[in-house]
Amino acid sequence: MAELADRVRVVVDGREIPPQDIAAEAQNHPAGDAEAAWQAAAQALVVRRLLIDEADRLGIATAPLTDAEGRLLTDEDSRIEALLAAEVRTPEADEATARRFYDLHRDRFASPPLVEAEHILFAAAPDDSLAYGLATGDARTAIRRLQQDPAAFAELAGRHSACPSKEQGGNLGQIGPGQTVTEFEAALFALGEGELCGEPVKTRYGVHVIRAGRRQEARELPFELVRDRIGQYLEEASWRRAVSQYLSVLASRAQIVGAELPSADGPLVQ
Repeated sequence: MAELADRVRVVVDGREIPPQDIAAEAQNHPAGDAEAAWQAAAQALVVRRLLIDEADRLGIATAPLTDAEGRLLTDEDSRIEALLAAEVRTPEADEATARRFYDLHRDRFASPPLVEAEHILFAAAPDDSLAYGLATGDARTAIRRLQQDPAAFAELAGRHSACPSKEQGGNLGQIGPGQTVTEFEAALFALGEGELCGEPVKTRYGVHVIRAGRRQEARELPFELVRDRIGQYLEEASWRRAVSQYLSVLASRAQIVGAELPSADGPLVQ
């Protein structure tokens, strides 16, 4: 990062935001590079200055508030919360609005597909080529045995598997999308009910023998079950749009040098 003295001054209505304040704020804005973090921090502090100035103008004062986790907010944060509560109003998502959203996005409201999984894990670190090769060979041997004698799965799992599921004959229970590593999931969901994967499946944990059990396909969730979730989503989205518009109005009244506010779709307030 360039020396603070070389930075472009960030000024709101004639008052500079000290570079050291921006540098400190940049730690709260992870980014691909230091310059992007600096710009994000400058934007955040400009937004904060605009809101505090407006709270001052309107004479808004409030008792200390707490956040969602029960932590006490600073006086400035409490005043910003009070300002937004007073000045930004959004409608509640009514039944008809929620129903329209549900009808347009039915694919979002479905229970995930589930597949019962059995596996035998031959543990080996991927960077240990010898151990990984031996584990792969052991997995192939187990697969050949199971192709001849499918009922031997529990026996082989109990004898060879490095996974605690060996105590249940290798049964992992129902697996849904995102619940296990990508390679395992891809192999499992490609199998039909009761089908054994014909090749060892390699993951960072080692080499797996996988067999699929009963499948439960994705099922559409009824509107009544997701009504509250849809309402919460719509109201939050509406509130963010309203805050963006409110900040645009405040910014249009101010003279801002050295920073540009994010677009209306960006994270203007956190």
